[in-house]
Amino acid sequence: MGKNSGYSYLSDPANTCRAKASNMRVHFKNTVETASVLRGMTVSRATAYLKNVIAHKECAPFKKYKGGVGRTAQAKAFKTTQGRWPEKSAKFLLDLLKNAVSNAEFKGMDCDNLYIVHLQVNPAQLNRRRTFRAHGRITPYMGHHCHFEIVLGEKGN
Repeated sequence: MGKNSGYSYLSDPANTCRAKASNMRVHFKNTVETASVLRGMTVSRATAYLKNVIAHKECAPFKKYKGGVGRTAQAKAFKTTQGRWPEKSAKFLLDLLKNAVSNAEFKGMDCDNLYIVHLQVNPAQLNRRRTFRAHGRITPYMGHHCHFEIVLGEKGN
């Protein structure tokens, strides 16, 4: 369990389960804002929320990286005005959540009482490409990918 476990959150292995994804090709800022809503939610509510974001029924409120983000009435539920519907981030987080739930089932945990104890998004190494410009110039064209990890725990404990 210490530094070599690969997770930033130290948890009791008997009461928690976890999942991790590295170098995912999805925007870092959108994923940070979507993940910040999920912390503390039950698994069933988080799954419903992510499906609603994909269907544009609920928005992901943008509170930290909100420059140039438009306003929407759906953001009032989160006491803010700016929000978006980052479908790709929601799909990646939904897949990670399903992976963590299947890990919990494998460990014999009660999947109805699971909630998100820890969810962290970190920036990955930049994906370096280049785009060609006028007059023979080249400028960098970088992708901001991310790593994420999730830890689920049971409500009764």
